[in-house]
Amino acid sequence: MMEQEFHRIRRLPPYVFAQVDAMKARARAAGDDIIDFGMGNPDSPTPAHIVEKLVEAVQDPRTHRYSSSRGIPGLRKAHAAYYERRFNVSVDPETEVVVTIGSKEGLANLSSAITTPGDVILVPNPSYPIHQFGFIIAGAAARNIPVEPGPEFMAALERAVQHSVPKPTALVLNYPNNPTAYLADLDFYGQVVDFCRFHGIYILSDLAYAEIYFDVPPPPSILQIPGAREIAVEFTSMSKTYSMPGWRIGFATGNKRLVAALARNKSYLDYGAFTPIQVAAAAALNGPQDCVAEIRQRYKERRDVLIGGLASAGWEIPTPPATMFAWAPIPPAFKHMGSLEFAKLLLREAKVAVAPGVGFGEQGDDHVRLAVVENRQRTRQAIRSIKAFFARYDEAMDDTWKKNSFQPARTEQKW
Repeated sequence: MMEQEFHRIRRLPPYVFAQVDAMKARARAAGDDIIDFGMGNPDSPTPAHIVEKLVEAVQDPRTHRYSSSRGIPGLRKAHAAYYERRFNVSVDPETEVVVTIGSKEGLANLSSAITTPGDVILVPNPSYPIHQFGFIIAGAAARNIPVEPGPEFMAALERAVQHSVPKPTALVLNYPNNPTAYLADLDFYGQVVDFCRFHGIYILSDLAYAEIYFDVPPPPSILQIPGAREIAVEFTSMSKTYSMPGWRIGFATGNKRLVAALARNKSYLDYGAFTPIQVAAAAALNGPQDCVAEIRQRYKERRDVLIGGLASAGWEIPTPPATMFAWAPIPPAFKHMGSLEFAKLLLREAKVAVAPGVGFGEQGDDHVRLAVVENRQRTRQAIRSIKAFFARYDEAMDDTWKKNSFQPARTEQKW
């Protein structure tokens, strides 16, 4: 019997989120009520008018046939109209837009389409796993750069071009960022576009959280930068904007050559999303947008409860200006454990699930990610549990110090 591991699988490390998921499953099987901030999985229902359009479309037997891997024309036109009104960017729905089965599929298939084994790809660390592993699966080598926009990011780009052999093929960007919630402005995008045009580097921009922002101006598109379409393609998603995660609809928009490469790759791999889902997605983009504002407000209220409540428990977390995530530094008392063990401890002792930061790259190992996907009542319940766990831990540490009197006096511990 052949035992060797397949080459592409061998390049993928164990999926750390799976360890937390297995613990969650065991705890729930034992009857525990787990409050789950681990996965960015929207919990609110898809707006009713979108569901109604799906039901209407599925009644037509003609929609039950194979769809188009590039996306139905009506949906591509609706997406082009969104770019026009939201970013003041005109795109050709025929040559500059492809409908994807969620942005994750689009990123993975474009990675496969443009990668030659041994290519060097620039990916921020920490980052959403598909940004790096889509290319790694395709045979590329990923070179990590900082995630925060600014001078250090640009300096890292310079170093990467100077010291990478071969020269980098592509750069992945993601703002508003998952997991850190960092934002980018047009000045930063302009610098990156100028740099990458000069050096002949493609840009893959993930804008999945374009509409989930709070107390800040609407996040821009990289395609607003003159000349960006010479090198850039941008991925967007219906999942968070319209609370449609299971519907699996996203888009790739921008550079015609990259869009054509993705469309050609997809033509061999899928027939596109089920047509009624695409029809409903077009109705979402073309219809009333009050639901988007309501979804945004819901996340803002949950964010405020979470950040304020954990601060009262002694866990200070930066307030995210966008996305549905809080990027939480591990409290100093637990930092030595690393993010995976801290996530396991929080699950075991407080019955609260979070995502270990190391799952987004080794630079994330001193953080955990919390998704605001539980309602405010459940979020407050989680805060009480975490607060009680912190108090128990503090008492346990006090007892340890009393029993081990030979140890030096305890210093004040700040959470």
